[in-house]
Amino acid sequence: MLIGVPKEIYPGEARVAIIPSGIQALLDKGFSVVVQEGAGDGAHFGDEEYRACGASIAPSAESLYEQADIILKVRNPQEEELPLLKENSTLICLMDAWFNLPMVEKLAAQKVRSFALEFIPRTTRAQSMDVLSSMGAISGYRSVLTGAMALPQYFPMLMTAAGTIHPAKVFIIGAGVAGLMAISTARRLGAVVEAYDTRAEVREQVESLGAKFVEFDLETEEGNSSGYASEKSEEFYRKQREQMTTKISQADLVITTAAIPGKPSPRLITKDMLHYMKKGSVIVDLAAERGGNVEGTVANDKVYLDGVTIIGYTDHPGRVPVHASQLLTKNISTFLLNMADEGELSVNMEDDIVAATLVTEDGEVKHEGLSAQLAGNA
Repeated sequence: MLIGVPKEIYPGEARVAIIPSGIQALLDKGFSVVVQEGAGDGAHFGDEEYRACGASIAPSAESLYEQADIILKVRNPQEEELPLLKENSTLICLMDAWFNLPMVEKLAAQKVRSFALEFIPRTTRAQSMDVLSSMGAISGYRSVLTGAMALPQYFPMLMTAAGTIHPAKVFIIGAGVAGLMAISTARRLGAVVEAYDTRAEVREQVESLGAKFVEFDLETEEGNSSGYASEKSEEFYRKQREQMTTKISQADLVITTAAIPGKPSPRLITKDMLHYMKKGSVIVDLAAERGGNVEGTVANDKVYLDGVTIIGYTDHPGRVPVHASQLLTKNISTFLLNMADEGELSVNMEDDIVAATLVTEDGEVKHEGLSAQLAGNA
């Protein structure tokens, strides 16, 4: 079967699904690979590098989609790409399926078999395929650098002839993959770091990175297999905001990472709470794409409210396209090769990873949650 790697056309997307060094692993399993001309340009990988590694180059998206049996992408197909997907082809990408239901219906209608990488379960066997963890770690790293650049002060403590500079205080909300990477990055830059999470079992991880784990007088949450916090009641969030106001008023930089799969981001910081923060302080809202954890966040923008800078960039991994693409290559190729059988796809629904990620096949929406959502919307 022929694997196609198109150029991403989502605005501002610089990543590519497979980098040149990842081609050989696909060839070794009996696949052929075609890459669209310029697909790797944003991540600084040229067409000649792909050719040297055994891939052929398609001059256009139309040419690539016409040839390919399997399409490997970073982002979900855009409106102009959907008609190019041929019947009985296979699409593997981050589909953002819960928020792109019309696209899911179109893929089913076109009889495209599709897999959503965001549905990969967070299990030991699936770790090497876990795209969200790979990209979340980059987001955590970049969030601290972005916040540090926007902060009108130093991060580390400095003792100079002109006086002593006290270290910045960083408060991180959420100690998942992104939050833990943010903690370690902020600590390396010399900040004093505190972190909060509704899941009490992450305390050890937070403290092992040199941060203080903050506890509020709220119910704690038991661990779950998803790796995410679950949705809470509005009363829980109200009490949480009351106690969080004190912490954010002491911080120079706040990083919020709270995300709930398939749901809007929970509102953790209101405009009223901003009034108690230091003038010149900064918030980096990593949940901006789904409405943000902060009231006033604008996706893909930086705004200034009540003396506080709020940064809502949603493309942190795309700002590190070389290594982001390298990690994606490992994740995506491992996922694909888990279903590979001598250059063909063998879709085994008894495999928990395959079953969790299959979205459409044979003209139907196979994912139970998405199918129920579509039926409810009908």
